[in-house]
Amino acid sequence: MILADLNIVDWVLIGILFLLFVAEVYFYARYLAAPSRCLRPGKKAAKPLSEYPGVSILVCARNESVNLSAYLEALLTQDYPTYEVIVVDDGSEDNTHDVIEAYMLRDDRLHTTFVPRGARVRSTKKLALTLAAKAAQYDYLLLTDADCVPASNQWIRRMIEGFADAKTDIVLGYGAYFDEPGFVNRLVRYDTLFNGLHYLGAALCGHPYMGVGRNLAYRKSLFFETGGFSHLMDNPAGDDDLFVNHLATKENTAVVLVPSAYTWSPSKTVFRDWFQQKRRHLSVSPSYRESTKMRLTLEPLCRGLFYCFTILLIYLGCRAGVMTPKGWMLLGSALLFFVTRWVLLVSIINASAQRMRQVGFTPFAILGMDIFLPLVSLWMLCVPQPKGKKW
Repeated sequence: MILADLNIVDWVLIGILFLLFVAEVYFYARYLAAPSRCLRPGKKAAKPLSEYPGVSILVCARNESVNLSAYLEALLTQDYPTYEVIVVDDGSEDNTHDVIEAYMLRDDRLHTTFVPRGARVRSTKKLALTLAAKAAQYDYLLLTDADCVPASNQWIRRMIEGFADAKTDIVLGYGAYFDEPGFVNRLVRYDTLFNGLHYLGAALCGHPYMGVGRNLAYRKSLFFETGGFSHLMDNPAGDDDLFVNHLATKENTAVVLVPSAYTWSPSKTVFRDWFQQKRRHLSVSPSYRESTKMRLTLEPLCRGLFYCFTILLIYLGCRAGVMTPKGWMLLGSALLFFVTRWVLLVSIINASAQRMRQVGFTPFAILGMDIFLPLVSLWMLCVPQPKGKKW
């Protein structure tokens, strides 16, 4: 009797919403949940430390005297036999150079070079990384930022274990943010966790498309054999994600997910600063591979359509009358798909956060971020940003 009250348009709308629901569930189950499924407690090294290869840690620093004072010690006290730390002073105007020199007097594994102030290149960070790579003694380059601290003194070892397969040229790690008070911190942590689950999950499923410079490793030979950043210099950003996007394949890319291999950073505290950082990262998306752009567009599109059709069915249900069979059917269908998807998303996000030793989020916070962040990204992509040199 209830089914007879629905016309063909009602069935089409319910069917479309169901297909969008299935697409969302597939995305969550295949990609977002993949890193959580692969998390395992850290294992003891399979070989003696003396057999591990030499590693060059590359750090770019611009006006980072405070962060270097706080975090550089953690890089110099790693439980690893052979490594060096190269810090590039990228035109700093504070006492970054003095901090580096003070540490160099204490540890001969620390080296430095610099990018002259006012260097006339579109991206001085790419130049800084290139200088550091050229100065590196070892073939394994491990990248992080000056405001990052390794989760443990096993960071180098765990990341280098990702190169166990001789075919591996790139190892993707995870860079988390400290849990601190404030809305911006929650926004940054959720955005980072969601994106991290996405790009790590995609890599685990054979579709690597990006990495983050806070925790990324690749071979020096790969960098120079492929021309380094020479094909990316027209873009002010992209020293990490765009570089990986152009070179990563299913065969040459590995993922390291053990919590002892993470890096941690303080997040932005002002919305405007986060907005500018997010916009800079999104600015490289037009230069991604076509297959990547299609994959990255598909999920937000399905998500947006899912919300639109949910609202439409709720509206039609209310218009038909919430006490009528047709109204109940339309409302029930919309709410069933909406709540089921919401519960699934909350479960995956918070289960992953717990296993990755991060603070979770309330269901309503996740719902708000799920709606808000794609709208912000859409705004950033549609409204041109001011031109100028970006680090």
